[in-house]
Amino acid sequence: MKRFDYYKAAVCTPPVSIGNPKANVDEMLRILQSLDPDTQLAVFPELAVTGYTCADLFYEDLLLNEAVDQLVRLAEEAPANMAVIAGIPLKAGTRLFNAAAFLFGGKVLGFYVKHHLPGYNEYYEPRWFSPARDLGVSCVKVNGINVPVSGKILFADETTDAVIGIEICEDLWVAVPPSSGHAQAGANILVNCSASNEVIAKNRYRRDLVSSQSAKTYSGYLYCSAGPDESSTDLVFSGADLMTENGKILAETASEESISCEIDLQHLNSDRLKFKTSLQENREGYTVVTYASANLETIELTRAVEAYPFVPGDLNRRLERCETILGIQAQGLATRLKKIGCRQAVIGISGGLDSTLALLVTVRAFRILGLPVSGITAVTMPGFGTTKRTKSNADELMELLGVTRMEVPIAASVRQHFADIGQDESVHDITYENGQARERTQILMDLANKVNGIVIGTGDLSELALGWCTYNGDHMSMYAVNASVPKTLVRYLVESEALSARKAGYTKLERVLLDICDTPVSPELLPPDKDGNIAQKTEEVLGSYDLHDFFLYHMLRYHESPEKIFELARLAFPQVDAGKIKESLRTFYRRFFAQQFKRSCLPDGPKVGSICLSPRGDWRMPSDASAALWLKQAEELDV
Repeated sequence: MKRFDYYKAAVCTPPVSIGNPKANVDEMLRILQSLDPDTQLAVFPELAVTGYTCADLFYEDLLLNEAVDQLVRLAEEAPANMAVIAGIPLKAGTRLFNAAAFLFGGKVLGFYVKHHLPGYNEYYEPRWFSPARDLGVSCVKVNGINVPVSGKILFADETTDAVIGIEICEDLWVAVPPSSGHAQAGANILVNCSASNEVIAKNRYRRDLVSSQSAKTYSGYLYCSAGPDESSTDLVFSGADLMTENGKILAETASEESISCEIDLQHLNSDRLKFKTSLQENREGYTVVTYASANLETIELTRAVEAYPFVPGDLNRRLERCETILGIQAQGLATRLKKIGCRQAVIGISGGLDSTLALLVTVRAFRILGLPVSGITAVTMPGFGTTKRTKSNADELMELLGVTRMEVPIAASVRQHFADIGQDESVHDITYENGQARERTQILMDLANKVNGIVIGTGDLSELALGWCTYNGDHMSMYAVNASVPKTLVRYLVESEALSARKAGYTKLERVLLDICDTPVSPELLPPDKDGNIAQKTEEVLGSYDLHDFFLYHMLRYHESPEKIFELARLAFPQVDAGKIKESLRTFYRRFFAQQFKRSCLPDGPKVGSICLSPRGDWRMPSDASAALWLKQAEELDV
């Protein structure tokens, strides 16, 4: 696929021969040659050129001089378009520093020196090395050329917009890591050359530390640790390597010589553009070394592209997330009811997924408040398109949950309304459909007045994105509990409640909920087919919600272009024809822009995730904005 803003990096842990720089560089070069030729950055561990556990051998000029000579060889023989970072002991002025060298294009471009030297427990680094604050020079001579050396140095690739900052091992474990400053100075790729030994529970803590720092700095964080060959005397090393992006672990290993993955610079830069308070830009005191890599037009993407970004693939994680979301929805509604002194709720029940989820949430909210669920008036309003399956599921669901049941058929009142406005009932147009939806909302609103309650909205995030709701019909309520829940997640939320019902022994409730999950998504505003089954299937009109939720996530979370979203969708849904993906993408953009006016006056609803379309802060756009730019790129996609 096109490269877009993907930056391919590798983290490498080579075999080490303690005190033998030539042998170590031989191993590094072997690994570099084995990497994908498109790799743009390769990282080696702390003091990798000599080995970390050299101890008092670091005082030997013979070792230090040979290390620099072999570093020059590493630079000269490394793949020409691959930047390399490797740890090395470095004499600068009259002191010795624990440093990391940055190599590119056959040259040593600069050195970062370690700030924080551990001198506790098994660590003795202050015995040999000085911290960055003691650096008295700004450059060192390598192979006859002055090379910058600093504790505040960045390496900027002018071709890819990657800005690389380095820290070394202990630097990450302090209260304010140098990488935080690097990120504020513009680094979006952070590298940690480490020699972290293994003790009980350390691996999980280190993993969380790397992930957290990546998230706090909106960066790709590459953590490279020394391998088993460093194990000597009292210490054991395992080569625990990590690659993360904005808190998400992309790759990790404790045994392989190298791992590689692509960092999405567009994702990182998009978040930095949006979340300005997290990174206050400050480049004061920094040295910035620039270089230019080759312009790679294509890339083979190896990182996973999740087809269902709103839904965790792991069952336990999914159930945990569902429980969290249900809790947020229920607590939001409970707080609203409590604040306005309301003990009654009215909700329309269709036997479909959305209204089922809303009812389950409302029951939870009433239990939080200690209110009887009989205060929930659940209303079925059968109309021209209601099927036996959805009607019976709605009736049984209300009975099993113990809410107050009510049935208000709408056919007669809708026909009267059609007669009033001169609508031909045999014409199944938008007026025919929306007249039913608005009649149902009128019933709910008036019932809420009658019982002194509020109407609970049932529409979900995906419907709001596509405008698949009737303005001032199901579009309107007094509190919309599903407003930030995408359609692909709604089904799993209901399934999780079915699982809870099974565990509690409520097999009838489980059966009804699972049958609702299996029912085709439909507003049921058109008459059933000749066999009495649902004829109006939403996804036959709009396209797959699987695709639309994928588009929605990538557009709103990372503001990606139609071209990039299309390419990612092709990877995520290889079973779907590319032409169908393109068609759905065009539908998404056309409807998303055209239906903003419906979202501009949404009722309140609980925000449950990072994607939300509330006009009160999450998503603001003018209702008359043009989709031309997005549609043009979508139309030009090569299928």
